[in-house]
Amino acid sequence: MRAITGFRQDDEGDWVAELACLHSQHMRHNPPMVSRPWVLDPAGRQARIGTPVSCPPCDRAELPAGLVLLRTAGPFDQDAIPAGLRRPHRTASGTWGLLRVLSGTTGFRLDGAPPRDLVLAAGQAQPIPPEVEHQVEPAGPVRLVLEFWGTGS
Repeated sequence: MRAITGFRQDDEGDWVAELACLHSQHMRHNPPMVSRPWVLDPAGRQARIGTPVSCPPCDRAELPAGLVLLRTAGPFDQDAIPAGLRRPHRTASGTWGLLRVLSGTTGFRLDGAPPRDLVLAAGQAQPIPPEVEHQVEPAGPVRLVLEFWGTGS
């Protein structure tokens, strides 16, 4: 569930909710399939700011388009991975992480919906949605970097 942070209209004039995770989602009033009369009214849209909605792209850990690289941490080897990355932690609101494995393999836990226990190998990258608990679980030799992505504003 991600909070609505604002609205914009697409090229066809349909309303699109901007979400805290930096994804966006169409909000249409199309009865009888979808009844959202509030989306047609400026006060109705304003009243929905902060409302949580389901975000399927976050559930699939899909990095939103149009983000910019904010900073990179690492590279780290298995001995230099900071303790904070080894225990459950979260990225900030509006900031996506991207774990890149340069060599070796590492375990990775993402407590999204659904939770995932992964083994990532050299050349693989795993997007990490904002505010989703996760941790790196190295089990042997590995080199990795952690990138942070956002809007840049």
